[in-house]
Amino acid sequence: MVELKLVIKPIEFDERRGVVRWLDVRLVPWEEVYRETTDYNRIAKAIKDMEIRGAPAIGVAAAFGMALAAIWSKAETVEKLVEELEKAKRVLESTRPTAYNLFWALNRIWRRVKEGVEKGVGVDELRRMVVEEAKKIYFEDIETNKRIGEIGAKLVEDGDTILTHCNAGALATAGLGTALAIIRYAVAEGKRIRVIATETRPLLQGARLTVWELVKEGIDVTLITDNMVGYIMSKGIVSKVIVGADRITRDGYVANKIGTYTIAVVAARHRVPFYVAAPSSTFDLSLEGPSIPIEERDPDEVRTVLGKLTITVPTVKVYNPAFDITPPDLITAIITEKGIITPPYARNIEKVLKGQE
Repeated sequence: MVELKLVIKPIEFDERRGVVRWLDVRLVPWEEVYRETTDYNRIAKAIKDMEIRGAPAIGVAAAFGMALAAIWSKAETVEKLVEELEKAKRVLESTRPTAYNLFWALNRIWRRVKEGVEKGVGVDELRRMVVEEAKKIYFEDIETNKRIGEIGAKLVEDGDTILTHCNAGALATAGLGTALAIIRYAVAEGKRIRVIATETRPLLQGARLTVWELVKEGIDVTLITDNMVGYIMSKGIVSKVIVGADRITRDGYVANKIGTYTIAVVAARHRVPFYVAAPSSTFDLSLEGPSIPIEERDPDEVRTVLGKLTITVPTVKVYNPAFDITPPDLITAIITEKGIITPPYARNIEKVLKGQE
């Protein structure tokens, strides 16, 4: 069995100091700058400004934000601590609307808070419960990524060329990644894998982050612009597509970085398998169909290149959805830590997530 090691640690919690530390991915690949804070409001800003990005990483960061709120609260009663934690939860869940892991992590912490209140624990014990749950979310994410890599690598053949979009790597999680964990595992098994990474406009997560990760680990990667995907597919260069996800509905509609739907359509046209890699925490079983809320971001992200170079008329109107939705009929399978989910998704998603298959 292959053992994947954490090469990149994008977010960490120093319990002794009561500090969260993260790599500011806005500056990668030019600089590796780590930020620190004791304030959950600063964590919220980091999520909103995309210093921390990627659905699993956002969930972990939000959990750590709640831990900071608990540790640094001066509340002397359970009632006051709960009030402050509820405020922190509201602030953190207001940051980004699409990534479901954010809400999953906060709701998981909140269930522990309610459990503590129902048990009648003291204020210090309630603090401890919140911190311990946040740490569990972090460590579970790492183990989940390893399991996704192990399971997904079974679908990868020696000599494959895999196209990926945006960044579903270590920088999008607590470490290792989802789509990139599969590639890492396959390479560790000795399979000869080539990766094609799309640049992923407008914030260039593919060009900046995915390429940086793969080059750092010596994995063969080629960068293309987003509008080259059709040509690359038509030439028969791509064996498989593997992408991550920010939210998946109970019937298999997948929200991921804008441009994913286009790639799925082109993959279907050329009979290239299209896989989604995501932890069970990304599934929102309360939603069906293409009903996922889609975040719209600052128009200047499109008018400029990373805010540094204006590339159009500065006053032009801009539409800037951060995500799109890929329907289940375009998805070959969804790879999770609980197993590979295949169509029909409306039946099989809940079965696999509940361990019934």
